[in-house]
Amino acid sequence: MKAEKLQKEKFFVKTFGCQMNVYDSETLVDLFTLQDVELTHNLNEADIIFVNTCSVREKAEQKACSFIGRLQRLKLRNPNLVIAVGGCMGQRMREILVERFPFVDIVVGTDTFYMLPELVRKFRASKRKQVETRFRRDFPRLPLVKRSVAGSVTAMVTIMQGCDNFCTYCIVPYVRGREKSRPSREIIEEINQLTEKGIREVTLLGQNVNSYGLKNGDVTFPELIKLIAGETNLLRLRFTTSHPKDLSEELMKCFRDIEILCHHIHLPVQAGSNKVLKMMNRGYTREEYLKKVKMLRGYCPDIGISSDVMVGFPGEDEEDYQETLNLLEEVRFDTVFSFRYSDRPGTAAAKFPGKVPEEIKAKRLVGLQELQNKITLERNKKLVGTVQEVLVEGISKADDRQLTGRTGDNHIVNFYGSRNLIGKLVPVTIVEAYAHSLKGELLLPQQERYSERENQLVVYR
Repeated sequence: MKAEKLQKEKFFVKTFGCQMNVYDSETLVDLFTLQDVELTHNLNEADIIFVNTCSVREKAEQKACSFIGRLQRLKLRNPNLVIAVGGCMGQRMREILVERFPFVDIVVGTDTFYMLPELVRKFRASKRKQVETRFRRDFPRLPLVKRSVAGSVTAMVTIMQGCDNFCTYCIVPYVRGREKSRPSREIIEEINQLTEKGIREVTLLGQNVNSYGLKNGDVTFPELIKLIAGETNLLRLRFTTSHPKDLSEELMKCFRDIEILCHHIHLPVQAGSNKVLKMMNRGYTREEYLKKVKMLRGYCPDIGISSDVMVGFPGEDEEDYQETLNLLEEVRFDTVFSFRYSDRPGTAAAKFPGKVPEEIKAKRLVGLQELQNKITLERNKKLVGTVQEVLVEGISKADDRQLTGRTGDNHIVNFYGSRNLIGKLVPVTIVEAYAHSLKGELLLPQQERYSERENQLVVYR
């Protein structure tokens, strides 16, 4: 047998967008691994390239298109290279994507990404472009291999997909389809396999996890959380994203009653003006949102709350913008992901009058971010001197002598410590606060201290 035939095929994946895209890409890595195709991080040695794209905002699409365009030179150099595009942009553009990028061989949708290994075989056999973007009514039953989590402490698990809310600015219902929930038994099975591989914390994923199980599931979302707590060995559990209109009191009580559930919730408000919220079709008022935040903090006083906020929605005037700033002041979020509105093809808001000029959007975004940065730093400084329980996730990217991890309320903490602490919950005293992270000191018995110079524990007797 020739030496070159002994070499495994190699698969490269580039992921843009949300955590669900990351999860889908990891699933594809597992599927190809089962077929003896090896993951590579070197674009130039790949036999199959998959680009997992995002369409939520125009900027995300532009980044993906720029990357796809650069692949043409690789195809010219290696005609046998298979290039596939998937994710939300694949779902939205379908055949148009192949017309725009003739060197792309395969397009898969958000519900059919798992078919990529089969479509690669079909393409190679027929040399015909493959476009498969049909929506499914249920979740495919996929092999739960998860080789991609090797050496990791945290992992993600998709529990549902799609959205039925049809916010006027949002393309998700069109590219992810209608809501469908995974059977709870499959979720429990996957989490148990992950914990056997050393995973200590799982984040449950869905466009609107609060509506899990309401259409085709066997349990509700709060019931799922209780099942996970009772039937797995997880150390910590998180979830994202929550739609405010579907946030139930039963779910709020889970933060108080379920020990493994981290005290953090991502609760996108989008705007602080009732006029804008109504135009967005968000399904709640400013007052209703604030009431739910108050209830959350009543059940769990130390809960961390993050949010998404948009500026420049069509028809937003200066008064609406000020109401959003006022809401930030009133809620005092731990963090906010903020962005400028951009038209998304096929959404209702794309046809709305009253478009806000780009220069005004930019100015409003800067003002909002300056305010939130101030609030975030003030909240972080209040943690200085406190002892926080941190799940150690790995080595800090900023300083390889330090460890990094997160508190239950989702603050990043960097501190000196031995690498054998990775995967463990440790007490850390917060000594400094920054805009996006905290500096800590490992809380050790009195006879021990950590030597930064020697990068190890020193014991005094």
